[in-house]
Amino acid sequence: MFDPTVFDNLKVAIENYAYDLDNLDSTIRITHRVDRLEMAIMSRLFALRFTLADSSDLSAELQLEASLKDLASELLAVEGENPACTLRLFFHMPIENVDRQCAQVEAIIQDIWQPEEPPVQTLSFAYGQQIPQYSNTIELAFQRKINEDQMEDIPELLEHMVKTLSALLTVSEI
Repeated sequence: MFDPTVFDNLKVAIENYAYDLDNLDSTIRITHRVDRLEMAIMSRLFALRFTLADSSDLSAELQLEASLKDLASELLAVEGENPACTLRLFFHMPIENVDRQCAQVEAIIQDIWQPEEPPVQTLSFAYGQQIPQYSNTIELAFQRKINEDQMEDIPELLEHMVKTLSALLTVSEI
């Protein structure tokens, strides 16, 4: 009988709540999903990207990762190890005024998430555009790993992501 790992249990819980927000509540629209076993380094990655149901310019992405060490410590029941996964959040949005809008983005992230470390904003643009529009990828990383003890926090996590997308929408419209 297959015994699911912490990664599998968290992935299913995230999927269930996210797809409820998509299919039942029509709050979000899931646009991309990744469920990968990286054979070269024996790691797992689950990613889910979504937009607000009524807006497609901005997107949020949740990534759940389990390294070989994470998976092995659980499967081999290594004493003193606490099986857990890495959680990272990304928000993707177009911006035109880098200084003003990036500062607003940072303020929104600080207000909603109150992270221990500031978010990392990575800007890129396509060369040759008449009016340069930047693509801003905002990464929010967490200091600690998560496990099944945080399972009940998943609805609040996704609700915060939806709240963040709504707030970021006001930045892109300015």
